Amino acid sequence: MLHVDLDQFIAAVEVLRHPELAGRPVIVGGRGDPTERAVVSTASYEAREFGVGSGMPLRLAARKVPDAVILPVDAPAYTAASARVMETLRAYPGAIVQVLGWDEAFVGVDAAFPEATARDLQRAVLERTGLHCSVGIGDTLLRAKVATGFGKPRGVFRLTAANWMSVMGDRPATALWGVGSRVGRRLAAHGIETVAQLADADLDVLVGEFGPRMGPWYRQLGRGEGTRVVDDTPWVARGHSRETTYQQDLTEPEEVERALRELVDQVLADVAAEGRPVIGLTLKVRYVPFTTKTFSRRIRPPTSDREVVLAHVLELSAKRDASRAVRLLGVRAEMPMPEDARDGHTPTRGGW
Repeated sequence: MLHVDLDQFIAAVEVLRHPELAGRPVIVGGRGDPTERAVVSTASYEAREFGVGSGMPLRLAARKVPDAVILPVDAPAYTAASARVMETLRAYPGAIVQVLGWDEAFVGVDAAFPEATARDLQRAVLERTGLHCSVGIGDTLLRAKVATGFGKPRGVFRLTAANWMSVMGDRPATALWGVGSRVGRRLAAHGIETVAQLADADLDVLVGEFGPRMGPWYRQLGRGEGTRVVDDTPWVARGHSRETTYQQDLTEPEEVERALRELVDQVLADVAAEGRPVIGLTLKVRYVPFTTKTFSRRIRPPTSDREVVLAHVLELSAKRDASRAVRLLGVRAEMPMPEDARDGHTPTRGGW
């Protein structure tokens, strides 16, 4: 199985639209105005050399690279470009394509020489879209996904049971797809810091820390094991979220409540389209200057009632530090998965 990941996707799309930007540091974020509050969506490799990365405040990025070209986010253009890439992958003979997002997908294909197949896909994507990609080859989805990082940019890398531990064993556990910084800190508290240590970890310790489902799963990640089937079943969202960065700090309780009401209405509109109730809520608060806190709770019984959801969000908001000004608010609603949703796929690192 292969993992195809487009190189600097958003920046690359912008360079295709503006060829004169080729070779220049390009930063995409917000409305393209570094005087406003916004974060970097992506940066070209030329900008990354100066330390610019996704999620960085746009104002800071502009200071790091004064001569960078800063462009606004154009989601429709990226969606259209992504669709052309996925159509190209699906057109490959015998390919099964599992889309992960705008810029990446798993491709399942019978291939005697997977490196050759990977190069064929790279050429096809480049010829039909003008975009470069990297390809990871693996005997599990996890290994293919991790392998791609070793192939960037524009390369191909194979990671299987044969070389997993020699390549990954000494790397930090957070190098694994699915192990974020918070989980990494919890693992480190038990002396588990590397992939090899996670692979050999005491299962009772992991279950005690993460529970009977996630504990064994984390050890499985350490061993590179997991799903071995590419599934093209349409992706089903586990939740919907909306967030807003405010150009003026929110300092009054009434301002915060008004903003939360707007976010709840937006999220519930997305949830209503799914036809599933809310089973969990997360409130994201970013204080001035840039400290982020999250507050979560399960919702029992599940509900689609706006007033009930709003009441829960306001109760979560009561836990924030009311003495601190707020620059960003976000609300995420989790939903139960449909009975026919894809099962057994590798969970992704993401969310808040």
